[in-house]
Amino acid sequence: MDDTAMLNEPAAPKAQAMPPLQLQQAWQRLRESEPNLRARDLAERLGVSEGELVASRCGDGVIRLDGPWADLIRALPALGRVMILTRNDSCVHEKKGCFDHVDLGPAMGVVLNGAIDLRVFLTHWKSGFAVREASHGRQLQSLQFFDGDGRAVHKVYRTDDTDAAAWNSLVGGFAAAVQSPLLEVRSVADPLPRLLHDDAVALDSLRAGWRAMRDPHDFYALLKRHKVTRAQALRLVGPEFARPVGKGAIRTVLHVAATDGLPIMVFTGSPGVVQIHTGPVRNVRTVGPWLNVLDEDFNLHLREDHVAESWVVKKPTPDGAVTSLELYDAQGGQIVQVFGERKPGVPERDDWRALADGLPAAEVAA
Repeated sequence: MDDTAMLNEPAAPKAQAMPPLQLQQAWQRLRESEPNLRARDLAERLGVSEGELVASRCGDGVIRLDGPWADLIRALPALGRVMILTRNDSCVHEKKGCFDHVDLGPAMGVVLNGAIDLRVFLTHWKSGFAVREASHGRQLQSLQFFDGDGRAVHKVYRTDDTDAAAWNSLVGGFAAAVQSPLLEVRSVADPLPRLLHDDAVALDSLRAGWRAMRDPHDFYALLKRHKVTRAQALRLVGPEFARPVGKGAIRTVLHVAATDGLPIMVFTGSPGVVQIHTGPVRNVRTVGPWLNVLDEDFNLHLREDHVAESWVVKKPTPDGAVTSLELYDAQGGQIVQVFGERKPGVPERDDWRALADGLPAAEVAA
């Protein structure tokens, strides 16, 4: 998921779809007629970004926040237990726990607390808001952060165990001096546009570079050096390192992990955050197009109908190959990655490797 750290800088500002007051009124009417729609879906119906929709409500349950965002993140441990959410167009990843061991530099950093495990890319944290809203008879409070194009990069929700005084103090301390309901958004380019046609890729060099990797984090540098996208590299590198598997692979993996008690790692990324679950999954359910994990401290909601390609991928390390199941949408965007639970310096689990290696190959179209 490290591609998300390398998004290009935004282009020129986009025109505001409608004035903030008009947008807020349209939001209220639509929410009354369709109360089950999430904010992201409401924004899409109204032809605006989610960030614009949230900003339009400043003064009506929404407080605009100012950074520095690194300082705000460093203040999150004081809140105690929270629920965090990171999503992309096809997958929602929710975890409950406490912030701790926050290590941030000027542009990126990590949060490593077991329950809450994040890779943070601060260049994509462009705006933030404290949001209070009613949902199905409950009052929800959250901190919501957005990229330059108005896409949500991360959300932090208050729980019954959150320190209320610390929450209010954080919101008050980071409240912006000017509570403007206007959010200027910009179009953001794809993280790594395909720069070379397949025929122009130096395959021998790509495979040699892949074979020489010593850490999965070296992968993005390999892509950049060979001017290929992640999905393109998987398609070209060959079965030694990547093989396509059936679209039902993720369902198989989650159900086997739940049945056998196999601990896994689930990575989901937005432009500004990669959020990771490490441990078991127990309650796997399908509701319509959504494949869900509904555990006490971890929820995953995956749109199976968005999965265009599934790959079993192997990357070399000094401790042996690390195997992942990776899902991609029709545009080549990565949806989610799954690994067996593993710590640096320790070979991956044999049961995880056997599960991944045993996934049926993708059917070849006639």
